[in-house]
Amino acid sequence: MNKELIIQSTESGIEIALLEDKKLSELHFDNSGGSYNIGDLYLGKVKKIMPGLNAVFVDIGHEKDSFLHYTDLSPHFRSLLKFTDMAINDKSGTSLDMSKFTIEPEIIKTGKITEVIQGKPNILVQILKEPISSKGPRVSCELSIPGRFIVVTPFNNFVSVSRKIHSSEERKRLQRIIESIKPANFGVIVRTAAEGQSTAEFHKDLLTVIESWKSIQHNLKGMKPPCKILSEQNKTTSLLRDLLNDNFNSIIADNSSIIDEIKSYIAKIAPDKEKIIYHYQNTQSVFEHYGVAKQIKASFGKTVMLQSGGYLIIEHTEALHVIDVNSGHKFSSENQEETAFKTNIEAANEIARQLRLRDLGGIVVVDFIDMKSPDNRRDIVKLMEDLMKPDRAKHSVLPLSKFGLLQITRQRLRPEINIATDDNCPSCNGTGKIRSTQLLIDDIEKHIKYLTSHLNVKLELHVNPIIKSHLTFKKSLLGKSIYSNWKKLYGSFDIQSDESYEIIKYAFFDKSTSEEIKF
Repeated sequence: MNKELIIQSTESGIEIALLEDKKLSELHFDNSGGSYNIGDLYLGKVKKIMPGLNAVFVDIGHEKDSFLHYTDLSPHFRSLLKFTDMAINDKSGTSLDMSKFTIEPEIIKTGKITEVIQGKPNILVQILKEPISSKGPRVSCELSIPGRFIVVTPFNNFVSVSRKIHSSEERKRLQRIIESIKPANFGVIVRTAAEGQSTAEFHKDLLTVIESWKSIQHNLKGMKPPCKILSEQNKTTSLLRDLLNDNFNSIIADNSSIIDEIKSYIAKIAPDKEKIIYHYQNTQSVFEHYGVAKQIKASFGKTVMLQSGGYLIIEHTEALHVIDVNSGHKFSSENQEETAFKTNIEAANEIARQLRLRDLGGIVVVDFIDMKSPDNRRDIVKLMEDLMKPDRAKHSVLPLSKFGLLQITRQRLRPEINIATDDNCPSCNGTGKIRSTQLLIDDIEKHIKYLTSHLNVKLELHVNPIIKSHLTFKKSLLGKSIYSNWKKLYGSFDIQSDESYEIIKYAFFDKSTSEEIKF
């Protein structure tokens, strides 16, 4: 699978598109004024303890206090509090030596928040979920500092290897390497991308992560909450850190400063990949040139079309998304089972892409086209599981229910990406309904009656061509139109059609001055 990263700069920040085999798979926005991103570290202050929720609210500077549950405190919460206090009050010019740091006893998993937090202490927290809707960020005290091949967790001493690395020999090799280079009082999680990497690569990655930890200590000195202590890398470099592999064949950006930043980062983590970086300098936008803009328009909205002629209907509420699979007009009555199965296969591929593209989270219910064959039903579930494997968000796929519904749960970390692909009709404002023609005619007549009795001017009525034809059409038995009746009652005036007018818009003008008469 070939991957491309297309980066477009805008006035508000940058837009990042990940293409897999030329198809849009992920879309990210990195706004220059954005904050409270996943992975950011903040020094916060406990504002309110909620024993009933077994949680606390922590002020980290957001308009809504962040939420910290007991299960997110980390077993080494006491060690974190001790470290935070020591780092804030440290007067020396050197970083704390973690190898000499005394680890405090762990807290129990099933404890109460009031047993470990008293008063309103300062706490170092990490963003788990970005603010969504009216909720503030969700935070954790179980700190993790990601590198390209490893994730380091302070106050631990364990080494674990990603479950996605299946070879037992490779897992043992990685375990031995990390245990030989890991500093004391640091736990290490080996990422999937580490498979096959050398000791030198791990050592270089570990040194980079430890430097980040030293930056945290340095930034804590003398600080008062709420304040940001360490920012996660920007979206571009964090994507490259997590995704860059041999499948990447191009990284394209339209901004020279972004290009320099990418080259600097790539030179550190994968110097052999510098040749795939391109600076786009044409007048046409980079998203338009590489077909990203067209794919965005086709991929968002309530209805998503499939190549076979079928389509998906995507509806959502606060925590639930419903996807309905429809076969469209090409459904064959002769072999319904085969047609349903083929359409469902195509729909499953598109659904897996849509979940990543829109970053849908929570519960997703998919209503596939009914299939009678048990083998086909099992195959669709297996296909959905396989298609979801590249998804970096935690997820689970449940078997089809007896009603033919497939349930997917997907980790919700940030607000759903929602790009408007439709404009509201200016006449009905998206309701699908406009005022009755009879009521519109009544309003126009009332204004004509008022103007002819109060103003001594030559009136000219401007309306949509459809309304003009309605007013001037001779439909009575006597051959008279509404317009002719009005002239008889209120005096002579002219009607002009204007195609730029919405169907229910009308205006009166003084014919001698061509000025609109305002009410």
